[in-house]
Amino acid sequence: MTPSTPSIDTIRPPTGVGPAARKSVETTGTGFKDAMLQALQSTSDLQKESGRLTKDFQLEKSTASLEESMLAGVKSNISFQATLQVRNRVVQAYTDVMNMQV
Repeated sequence: MTPSTPSIDTIRPPTGVGPAARKSVETTGTGFKDAMLQALQSTSDLQKESGRLTKDFQLEKSTASLEESMLAGVKSNISFQATLQVRNRVVQAYTDVMNMQV
């Protein structure tokens, strides 16, 4: 019994795909604004969680350990630094565009 190989017509993508089959950028993905808002919300959530765990550890509640509070603090710091770098790059790009001569 020999395995059959598909013909080249079944492998080749269809040609002449109309505009109805193509998806625009608006329908397939989120924009920069949505991605930035999601990143800011995530950073805020991580900072709140870090603060809550640190407070619980300081009050000696059994729900928080030193390792958890330190890890949450490091995660929120990394997230904040990444968000800060994105903001710096956006501001730099805006400044570069505004300084372009027409």
